[in-house]
Formats: sequence, structure tokens, C-alpha cells
Amino acid sequence: MTEKSAEEVETPGFPAMSDSRVRWTLLGVMLAMLLAMLDNTIVGTAMPTITRELGGLDHLSWVVTAYVLATAISTPVWGKLGDLRGRKNVFLASIVVFLIGSVASGLAQSMGQLIGFRVLQGLGAGGLSVGAFALIGDLVPPRERGRYQGMTAIVTALGTIGGPLVGGFVTGHLGWRWAFFVNLPLGLVAFVWSRTMLKLPAVRRPARIDWAGVALLAVTISATVLAASWAGVRYAWASPQILGLAALALVTLAAFVAVQRRVAEPLLPLRIFKHRNMGLVSVVTVVVGGMMFGASLYLPLYQQSVQHASAADSGLLLLPMMAAIVVVSQIPGRVMTRTGRYKIFPVLGAALLTIGSALLATMDAATGRVTTGVFMAVVGAGLGLTMQMTTTIAQNSVEMRDLGSATAAINLFRTLGGSLAVAVFGALLSRSLTAAGAATDGPAYAHAVAEGTQSVFWAACALCAVAVPAALAVREVPLRTRTAPRPARPAPAA
Repeated sequence: MTEKSAEEVETPGFPAMSDSRVRWTLLGVMLAMLLAMLDNTIVGTAMPTITRELGGLDHLSWVVTAYVLATAISTPVWGKLGDLRGRKNVFLASIVVFLIGSVASGLAQSMGQLIGFRVLQGLGAGGLSVGAFALIGDLVPPRERGRYQGMTAIVTALGTIGGPLVGGFVTGHLGWRWAFFVNLPLGLVAFVWSRTMLKLPAVRRPARIDWAGVALLAVTISATVLAASWAGVRYAWASPQILGLAALALVTLAAFVAVQRRVAEPLLPLRIFKHRNMGLVSVVTVVVGGMMFGASLYLPLYQQSVQHASAADSGLLLLPMMAAIVVVSQIPGRVMTRTGRYKIFPVLGAALLTIGSALLATMDAATGRVTTGVFMAVVGAGLGLTMQMTTTIAQNSVEMRDLGSATAAINLFRTLGGSLAVAVFGALLSRSLTAAGAATDGPAYAHAVAEGTQSVFWAACALCAVAVPAALAVREVPLRTRTAPRPARPAPAA
């Protein structure tokens, strides 16, 4: 048992909160997190209809890329603002920005407008995820956090499975604009609930935002994601365009590090990476993001193209993986809360991700759906053991004043890992399809997709193998049993 009763949790604003009170308080936070996770999957389902009405098929990828870039770039900014100005108000502001972007996207009259409004929406989404995890860090100490990890796992599953189902229903019955308008009711509930229920002490540290760091990080992330997205697809890997983007990313990254060393209040304080565990779980997080995004995108493609599954059921195709995530993610949280031990879980998770990727890489045109489901469940188990644990370890590794920055760094690495993996995996799949000279349907196409899927998951296996030694090197430092210090009480009058 922990020092505190299993029925109450120490928080910065209350003397003690019951377990049910914490869950009710976090409900609005979970709804906001669900908003960010649902959006891309809902919009992805609506994209064919959008292009038929607005045109601009050649700019289709930018509807997703613009959102992802804006999310990645804004994530550390929102995290730092939360550290400097207080988590609650910054979180509420990100919900407002996201909803404004959603309404504007739903009203777009051209593909150019839609891409621009998706940038605004992505800026808000960057604050939803980092704010949600940071607020959990504020309200629940690491030792007790395992009891609440099931909530985030359920949100992840609902976002991945529910998005395509909701997107298909809404687009087919109400039109593609409601793929964006559907965010409004959920977002408004999240805003009102969080504004009412979240009780956190006011924070306002006298410091300026590191705008030079923001600009340099924005260029670094944009150049990196664009190089990974275009290499081998739009331009050759050794083309001047790709080499130029790679060089730009390296130069601006070096400049960003130099600025972070010099400014008084850096965007991503380098001191957080002096903690050994922070650097190690960052590596694991990149792998987890890559595997999560890659599996969610390329497994349905394989099942639809090779196993002839219906596109209308694309959300349900991932059910074995998502169910495993929800079930398995309950285990580390409960064990961590009861014993304080946690290192074994990222190690087992990284190992299962490696094994699961290798199993998926053996699939061919004759592999049945049951076999595929079993392989997906292995991957889901690996994700369930690592997804939330990396955030907990990172938050436990830094001082409370850097909690937002550490959370933002983990979210940024997860997003970048997913973006880069999707780009590289897409290039591998495209190469297989091009080499086969396959048509868009028939046995030749199915065989080419199967071979491409094998290449994708062998690459994923190599990526996941990198996470195993990183997880083994994590030091199991004691988990904090308190959150932020309570506000000082005024001295009694004489």
C-alpha cells in the first residue's frame, strides 16, 4: 500500500480528494483529449467527399500535414505557457482555439481555406493533449496515477475506433462539414466541465515566452516532417530538395539548442534532459508513436486490400489491437500504485512491440483475419504497457516547475515519431507498389500490398528493437507521492 489511503489522493488545491472526486474532475480533461484524438480519424473518413466538393486533390495530403505540423509545433508552447501562466486557463484557451478552428474548417469554401483553418485547429489540438496529461500530473502524484491510466487508455481506444465510425456516419447522413461541426458539443461540454470542476492554485511566473526558440523549433519540425513525407515519393532521397530540408533541420536544431542554453526561460529547458530517464523514455516514446500511427494507418489498408474487409468497418478492423491496449494498460497502473515498481513494464512493452511487428511482417496474401487479429493483439499489449508509462516516468523525472515542459516534450516526440514513421512506412509501401507495377485492384495489387506491408513491419520491427535497450537502461527511481506544493497559508493574526 502507499502512504496515502487508496481512497484519497493528495492534490495541490485540496487537502485530500476522494477517488471519485478526482475522476469526476478529470472527466472534462478526458473529453478534451478525446477531441484531439477523434479529429484526424473523423476527417480522414470524410476526405474523399471533401475533395469531390472542394477539388484540390493534389493538395489533399496538406489537410492532414498542416494539422500535424501545427500540433507538433504548438505542443511545447502550450506546455511552457501552462508552466508560466497556470495550467487551467491555458488548457481552456486551447479548447477555444480548437473549436474556432473546427467551425472555420466546417465553413471552408476552398481547399486552400480548409488547409489554413486546419492549421488553426492543429494549434489548439497541441494544447489539448499536453494540457490533459499535465493536468493529470498536477492532480494525481505518480505513485497514485496508475489508478487513472485506464481512463486515458479508453480514450485512446475510442479515438482510434470511434473516429472512422463517427466520420462515416456523419459524412454519409449530414455532409462532410459536420465532420468538423461535431466537435462543438463535445468541446463545449469539456470547456464548461473543466472550467467548473478544475480547482488549481493560480500561477503566474514573471517570464517572457522564448519566441526565438518557438520560431527555430517550428522550422526544425517542419523541415524534418516535410523531408520524411516527400523523400522517395515526391523527390528522390538524394535530391537537392530533400538534402536541403535535412540540412535546414540540422542547422535550425543546432541554433535552437544554442538559444535554449542562453535564454532565461527556455521553451524546452535542456535541464529536463539531464535526467537520465527523461532521455531514455523519449526514445521509447518516439518508437511508441511510430508504431501506434503506423499500425493504425497501414493495417486497415492491408485488411481492406488483401483480406477484402469492408472500408465501412475500418474502425472495427483495429479492435483486437485497441482491446488489448485497454485491457493490458490496467495492469501496470495497478501494480505501480500498489508496489511503486514500474521499470519492468516499458521493457516488456518494447519487447512485445518488437515481437508483434515481426509477426505482422510475416503476413502475406494468404494470412487469415484471425491470425492477423492475434498479431495485432500482441502489438496492442506492447502499446498498453508503454503508452502511459512513458509519460509517468518523464513527469516523475523532473521538478514540478518543469512538468508542463516535460509532458510537452513527450507529446512532441510521440507526434514526431508517428509522423516520421508514417512517412517512411508510406515510402516503403509505395516502392513495393511501384516495383510491382500493380493496378489499383485485383490479385496483383493485393500481392503488392502484402509485400509492401511486410516491408513496413520489418522496418517497424527494427525501430521497436531500439526501444528495448533504452527501456532496460531506465533507472527505477521512487515515484513521488505528492503533487505540487500547496499554496502557503497566511499566518494567523496576532
